[in-house]
Amino acid sequence: MDSSRIGRRAVLGAAGLALTPELVFAQRMPPKVRIKTSRGDIVVELENRKAPLTSANFLRYVDNKLYDGGNIYRAMKTEDLPDWGTIQGQPPGTTRRYPPVAHESSEKTGLIHDTGTISLARFGPNTATADFYICLNPMPYLDAHPEKKGDNQGYAVFGHVIDGMEVVKTIHGLETKGKAAFKELQGQILTKPIPIISMRRTA
Repeated sequence: MDSSRIGRRAVLGAAGLALTPELVFAQRMPPKVRIKTSRGDIVVELENRKAPLTSANFLRYVDNKLYDGGNIYRAMKTEDLPDWGTIQGQPPGTTRRYPPVAHESSEKTGLIHDTGTISLARFGPNTATADFYICLNPMPYLDAHPEKKGDNQGYAVFGHVIDGMEVVKTIHGLETKGKAAFKELQGQILTKPIPIISMRRTA
């Protein structure tokens, strides 16, 4: 056997041993996930190369069917631009969540909040678990802004909608008179949350 080929295999094998699960994951083709709701389907493609940790975290919930039976409960509308904003979804309230995922900011990934992007909701830094939201328009204020004081890391974009934006817009346009857990969310909670029937990989 050609010694150069043996050497190459040895190098590749050794390199493989050094790869972390996140790097191995990042080498795969971009996964696609179908979010089946009572209002129609939304298909998202994940940026697993640029945001491997956040993508892997999302897929862990998807693959274990933990979003099934959850809902899209929030429709945030931009002031003076009612067709702009986000919709936000979550697993069922009884779901035991995994530990928070390390934050992958836009400064690190280069992924910004644009029309159709899907991002992970959070409170403080490194607190994001399973709540996700989808943007109806560019929302640069949700990106990282390290020049600002305080919590300036923004939110972690990890994919984008490739089919079903009309469903996103339909849900966003529904009535928002639901009870808000926080004062800041008043007028943003859907009167009737939209059930998430299932979430499955399509590729």
